[in-house]
Amino acid sequence: MKQRIGSLIVGSSVVFALSSILNPSIARHNDSGSIKKWPKTQPVISKRSPRESKKQQGTDAKTPIESQDDGIPLFEDEDSAAWASFSLSVAIAREFLSSVQWTTLGDKITDRLIPKWAHDLPDYVAKLQREMNMARGSLAEEIWQEAQDQDIHPEIALSAKVRLGKDLCSDELAFVRRRKKCTTRALAKYLEIPEADVDPEDVPTIAAQEAGLFDCATYTAGVSGSCWLQILYNSSLGGRRLDQVIEHLKKRISIHIAYPPSFLDLCTRAPTNKFLLAGLVERLKGDPQANFGVVDVYGLLLASRLMIPRDELSVDDRDLKLSNQRFYLSSGQNPLPIYAAVRHEIPLEEQKTEDEKVKGETTDTTKKKAKQEAWFQWFEFTPYELFCEEFEAGIPSWSIGRHFETGRSVNRDNMLPIPELRVPLLMGIWGSAFCATLAHYYKEVRPVLKGLVGFGGIDALIDEKEDDLIKLHPIEPGTIPNFARGLGNQLPSTCPKSIFDDEYLELMDAGMSNNLPLYPLLRKDRSVDIIVCFDASANIKQENWLSVAEGYATQRGVKGWPVGAGWPRAEDETKTELDAADAATAQQAAGKTAEKREEQRGRSQKIADDQVAKGEVQKSGETDLGYCNVWVGTSMDHEYDKPPQSTRVAPDSDWKLLAPEAGITVIYFPFLRNPKVGGVDPDTSPCLSTWNFIYSSQEIDEVVALARANFEAGRDQTKKTVRAVYERKKVKRLEAEEKEKIRWWKRHLRAHGDNFQ
Repeated sequence: MKQRIGSLIVGSSVVFALSSILNPSIARHNDSGSIKKWPKTQPVISKRSPRESKKQQGTDAKTPIESQDDGIPLFEDEDSAAWASFSLSVAIAREFLSSVQWTTLGDKITDRLIPKWAHDLPDYVAKLQREMNMARGSLAEEIWQEAQDQDIHPEIALSAKVRLGKDLCSDELAFVRRRKKCTTRALAKYLEIPEADVDPEDVPTIAAQEAGLFDCATYTAGVSGSCWLQILYNSSLGGRRLDQVIEHLKKRISIHIAYPPSFLDLCTRAPTNKFLLAGLVERLKGDPQANFGVVDVYGLLLASRLMIPRDELSVDDRDLKLSNQRFYLSSGQNPLPIYAAVRHEIPLEEQKTEDEKVKGETTDTTKKKAKQEAWFQWFEFTPYELFCEEFEAGIPSWSIGRHFETGRSVNRDNMLPIPELRVPLLMGIWGSAFCATLAHYYKEVRPVLKGLVGFGGIDALIDEKEDDLIKLHPIEPGTIPNFARGLGNQLPSTCPKSIFDDEYLELMDAGMSNNLPLYPLLRKDRSVDIIVCFDASANIKQENWLSVAEGYATQRGVKGWPVGAGWPRAEDETKTELDAADAATAQQAAGKTAEKREEQRGRSQKIADDQVAKGEVQKSGETDLGYCNVWVGTSMDHEYDKPPQSTRVAPDSDWKLLAPEAGITVIYFPFLRNPKVGGVDPDTSPCLSTWNFIYSSQEIDEVVALARANFEAGRDQTKKTVRAVYERKKVKRLEAEEKEKIRWWKRHLRAHGDNFQ
């Protein structure tokens, strides 16, 4: 997945240390399949806990307890356990930083090893603590008062319930009707035909990922960093213009997101402090059981770098709510953005036999079965709804962050609901690649370790422990309240039992399942005709994310998916994806596919390693993909269970697209080196490394130039493809209308006879 796993964690040692203090825990999966924390190690401090202080000092429940040094409240009253825990963590961080005696290290050592900004950290944290102590007039108190104001947050006056069913929500259906009018005009302009000649029924439903064909697209979708770009595009920062998004990024990402002085400065002065911290205060005060973890810190870091304009005084609070993006869709003027996250389900408990449950033991057979049955559940976020296809259930996007019980939102102590969960916290979830399992971490660092003495033994040892590593998440995923809680037998029988009892959903980067957001686009009611993929994944050939959708589409019964789409594969690899259709459930299909892909990936990597060791150069075959690649599936029912293999559509083979039985069309643009753009290579350029988070204006221009050059190489084929699909739909509509006319005349004759006889 094209996510910066390493740099997100160790981009700044000081920030990582702060994150560890705020949430000193490591997560692992317990037997029920949910995430469980390792025991915490709490730093020893001189302050007493809130409960001890109340008992010993008899303080009033509504009076903040003051620290012993300067009168700054140490932690707030305990009406919110989450808030008290956060306040204590900030106090611990401040005391830890203040205790460091820089001068004892010597001036020369300090100057060489300790950056100058580190000396200012205690002051930054003290200022942050004063603003977040909930005292009268503090920033936190102001935020919490506004959180209960219905004029500022109208959604808190609304009751929410879970919508059950596979179909699209009514808001999206209404959007599609509005969008059709806009795409009709756009298609006429794109294909250079009179608008009056274009029937809206003939306009293909196009889903574009990240960029391209925006005027003709009904949907855009993204995972990982693509979600951040969609947020910017659909905000006051991007203004629904790609060139404006690019200019904004040039001004903001020349500094690392984890650079402490910049982040802390924005968090401690108006108006950016309120903009960034509002969601944190609302969540921790309004949800006593909420957890403030590394993913939440990461979300704040992202927002401080990506969501703050160059003119910091012009921050727009409307950008903080996903549901506000519906105003950019009100007349169908923009595509509907889809954001994705996944939940990792490892149902070990459900695989145990009765004897194992009684004895409290787990056999190797059960562990292996649980590993095979593990799967990722996809959750899609739109300005209208948060929905899980596997649950066949969703909630309004403005209610994300609320707790639900048996299908209805519940309020704590008869209070108003908290406002919608803010975008910075969602950005952390969408891009949290660092929440991967230990098995995935090892795959990332394995190439670096190969040169070490004794690597073979280490590699073999880790391979033996893979069953355990695949269940361990070193960093806890982000959480949102579980809207499926208490729904029991109202959800499909394939839903895991744990989902009915868990208080929170633990969500992470969807790129761990598939780095292309294809699954939400394949929902039946979306009726997508053309999917345009812009794939900037790392290891683009080896991962072959386009092919991963094959097993999913076949098992889900998605008609028309082009079997065989993606980078050329061995015959057994294609068979793996199709065999997933034989699984009884989507979970088993995902398990089969993942297991076989790992085996094949390992073989491919070994072959590549042997070639490098022998000094051989891996050559591209004649069947390698180019800048623009097109596949089309078939919508016909077949005599056999499995559809035939699809082949790439050559630029001069439009007849395949015009065939009446043609299905979903995929246009795939892999991010490849282009001789027309010098100085940038996706495989070798340092700025395009998975570990990089800093880009100069020149580097951004070069990357954009490469993307444009690649798209330009496929511009004509793309237009021919869109035209062919449009013509096919037109012919199909005209034939249907002609048949309907004949049926009408037959009914008329039967009812009234032939008047000319």
